Amino acid sequence: MLRILIVGCGDIGLRAARLLRGKARVFGLLRSPERAGLLRAAGVTPILGDLDEPGGLSRLAGLADIVLHFAPPRSEGATDPRTRRLLAVLNRSSLPRSLVYVSTSGVYGDCGGARIDETRPARPHNARAKRRVDAERTLRSWARHNGVCLSILRAPGIYAEDRMPEERVRKGLPALLSDEDIYTNHIHAEDLARLALCAAFHGRHGRVYHAVDDSGLKMGDWFDVVADHLGLPRPPRLPKAEVMAAVTPAMRSFLAESRRLSNRRIKDELGFSLRYPDVRAVLTPQPPG
Repeated sequence: MLRILIVGCGDIGLRAARLLRGKARVFGLLRSPERAGLLRAAGVTPILGDLDEPGGLSRLAGLADIVLHFAPPRSEGATDPRTRRLLAVLNRSSLPRSLVYVSTSGVYGDCGGARIDETRPARPHNARAKRRVDAERTLRSWARHNGVCLSILRAPGIYAEDRMPEERVRKGLPALLSDEDIYTNHIHAEDLARLALCAAFHGRHGRVYHAVDDSGLKMGDWFDVVADHLGLPRPPRLPKAEVMAAVTPAMRSFLAESRRLSNRRIKDELGFSLRYPDVRAVLTPQPPG
């Protein structure tokens, strides 16, 4: 039976595992033993290990035919040692035939609201995105050298019923005036899990894919959709200078970048069909029947 290793068994990893139930033997790298039961319930065989502690990763060598790398870099530094440690242990035995890495659309930096495709050069503006670029480059070099089929999914804001900016909307934090607002991009968590599996089996070698839906919302409009979905007042709209003064440094970083991602490649090359193509259709309250 096909063997698949999931590195980073969070929400997306568990969704992918459930989709694979009965179709493959799935292993999941687990840092916290307390979550072992959750993995087993999703059909995953837990492998205890920590990408920050390379001495305990030896069981990953030669384990899988396909690796789904969903683990993020650490929150400091300019590089991603976690990815390097993972590749070092994979090199100790027979290599996987393919590896899928979920990166971030933040690698592009600010694009001034332009619509971009995967040929756009990465120009990261913050340390978080620079770590992702380092991981991508490390993976590309390793995959080329070893003949492993690598797919990189650049994902934007991931949402689902239980992962929305609910707290921000409940607090009534301000959003930008429409003419000053930035474009955002989204993907439903289930679609991202499905796309990762699609890329694992059908992706082209060394290919980048935008993991994004058709929504194309500005950020304030996204908050309005969430507020309507939750039955809460829509956030007030204020000039950019006032909003920047009222939000966290992390949100300021997001507000400094605007881009619209094209998803033609996942549709044309992978034949991927979005189950949740537009956040408005997913979250807009339906009138009573």
